[in-house]
Amino acid sequence: MGMRVLIFGASGRTGQVLRAAAEQAGHEVLPPAHAECPLEQAEQVSDLVLTSGAGLVVNCAAISGLEACAADPLQAHLVNAVAPAAMALACRHTGARFVHLSTDYVLCGRKPGLKDENARCRPISWYGESKREGELQVLEALPTAVVARVSWVCGNPARPSFIESTLARALAGQPLAAVADKVSLPTDAADIARAALALGNSDYAGVVHLTSSGEPLSWWQCATLALQCAAGLGALPAAPPVQQQKLDEVPFFKEPRPRHTAMDNTRLTSRLGISMPTARETIATVTHRFLETRF
Repeated sequence: MGMRVLIFGASGRTGQVLRAAAEQAGHEVLPPAHAECPLEQAEQVSDLVLTSGAGLVVNCAAISGLEACAADPLQAHLVNAVAPAAMALACRHTGARFVHLSTDYVLCGRKPGLKDENARCRPISWYGESKREGELQVLEALPTAVVARVSWVCGNPARPSFIESTLARALAGQPLAAVADKVSLPTDAADIARAALALGNSDYAGVVHLTSSGEPLSWWQCATLALQCAAGLGALPAAPPVQQQKLDEVPFFKEPRPRHTAMDNTRLTSRLGISMPTARETIATVTHRFLETRF
């Protein structure tokens, strides 16, 4: 049976896909634009939730650019922490379920290996700090909320990720380079949307890692796999070479990035029964979807 779903950030990479998935499932979607409800204005955010009549509220909105967060930490705090807390508190009053999307960047990323939900959070950027504060404030305001950490979101050709951008450059014959010493798990926005709706329909509370399964990959590996897939589908005569870069050598990265933030999704898949593809399967799916929009 359909319900009313309020989606903050419905025009973003994940939000667009979530909106389509919710509508396809028969839900009525309320997708407020920033002009209608500026996230910097917590009172307006709260009022919208209180008057929306939504049975489920999903927050996909964030200031996710690391340099943008460092340039204006106050705005990052307001959007990434204060606004989600206002949503959570309003849901506490209305009884709506609340799913808040967070990030693997709340982890410090110093040690290799998969991190579960009990891993210590030590963000190393203003972005990570503001998102971690958002997690804490959401769960304090509404202990029944779901905080779903996602990583390396891809799969929306209208909002290209690193994978789609690499494919576009390859199709244009441009030189390619990618960081080889930073790893995580690319996750399809379609899988995030599916899981978010399932979590919203569950009684789960707390943090959960909503990410692909399998072996962590570097950006260089993601690029190489996507290009090999494109060549296999006939979009490229052969997979072009990709120059390996070091994270510290990328000139436009002014803020530090964590290196090892791949998350263990066992709680999501085993305890909650929400299946997720491997990272390699995700790249193949995302590549195929992107190429369908180009040919």
